[in-house]
Order: sequence, then C-alpha cells, then structure tokens
Amino acid sequence: MSSKTLAISKSLSDDAILTELGQRLSRYRINAKLTQQALADMAGISKSTLERIEAGAPSQLPNLIRVLRVLDMLPALESAIPALAPRPMDLLRNQRKPPQRVRPRQTRQHAPASGSANSANSTNSAKSTNSAKSPDTFDQESANKSQATKPWVWGDERK
Repeated sequence: MSSKTLAISKSLSDDAILTELGQRLSRYRINAKLTQQALADMAGISKSTLERIEAGAPSQLPNLIRVLRVLDMLPALESAIPALAPRPMDLLRNQRKPPQRVRPRQTRQHAPASGSANSANSTNSAKSTNSAKSPDTFDQESANKSQATKPWVWGDERK
C-alpha cells in the first residue's frame, strides 16, 4: 500500500481511480482502529467484499455506501455529488405565480380544427365529397398546400 495519495482527475483510468479510492478507504479504516472483519460486520458485507473494495476491484455501489456509513463518511459523498442548484434565470422566472398547467406549443399556420374522435368519420365523408368538388376548389386547395409547411393529411380538404 502506498502512503502517497493520488489526486483523482479525468486523466486517470477507472482502475487507477478505484485503486486510489480503495487505498483511501483502507487508511480511514485503519485510522478508525477497525479490522477488515470488524468493518465488514458493521457494514453488513463479507470480509472478501471489503478486501476487494480496498484492493480497487469493482464493487456494487450499495456496498460502498455501507462502508462509508460505518466510517461516518456519507457527508463526503454528499460533497462529491452535490444536489443540482437552480439556475439564476429559473429563479427569476419562478418569482411569478407557478403555472397550473402546461400547454403544448402550436404552430401559427396550422392548428387542429377538430378533435381526433371524429377524424375517422370525416375521412370517409371527405373521400365521397372529393369527386363532387369543382376544379376551382382544387386549385384553391393546391395553393393552400403549397404555402403550408405541414404535409397533407386526410381532413385538410375541409379547411
């Protein structure tokens, strides 16, 4: 075991970070005057699991949390991964009354004219009335379609 501590940074590999964390936990355990067996019993894990953690082998997160709890190091975990603070603009926006509901954004050119419950019935009637329209109506519809950015769907001929 090395007495020199290594600064954990992005440049280190996962294995190097696990090894450093294991060595640090081992030093904290020794500083608390606990044997591996005593710490493992208090944490509710096996001695071999604690040996693997201290050796830098991958382990499950709940096992690490149990060891940190026994060593009274959970506040260090809190400082390692702090809660996300609200953004300043969100704080300014939230000074107003909080919204009661969220509405979906609608495009300016096409807003749905009718509910989806009648769309199946209107599709059949649109097919039958399509052949009875005059040629001027079709020119009007094609002009509207070329201006629209939304692709044509059944029911658009009624607009």
